[in-house]
Amino acid sequence: MFEKVKKPGTELLGKTNRIVEGTSIVGDIVSKADFRLDGELIGNFTSQGKLVIGAKGAVKGEIICNNADIEGEFHGKIKVLEILNIKATAKIHGEVLVGKLSIEPGAEFTATCTMITTSKEIPEKNGKGTEQKPTE
Repeated sequence: MFEKVKKPGTELLGKTNRIVEGTSIVGDIVSKADFRLDGELIGNFTSQGKLVIGAKGAVKGEIICNNADIEGEFHGKIKVLEILNIKATAKIHGEVLVGKLSIEPGAEFTATCTMITTSKEIPEKNGKGTEQKPTE
């Protein structure tokens, strides 16, 4: 009688994928949930959640996500639709597109930075590098 209709993406709240220190991935990662990376990724990362790159984490490639905290190293292009937090231990090199940006003193930030004025949804990818239209 009183069935709750789930909002899209709410079933993944509180769930986090994790790549631990000492793990290296060459390729692309696509995730709807939050993600913590303490290892190394050489490739692209797309998520509708939050990405945390730990102090020992490193990414070389392109990142697209809603929110991100970076404590480790990043080389490439990153697009964060909402808030990008760069911690004091972070080393950022490349191109940054953000909604809002926070940089702690001590961080290494050698990048071009563009503020995004309009928030758009991240296109879903099917794991093969092609975009899917969001289901309604």
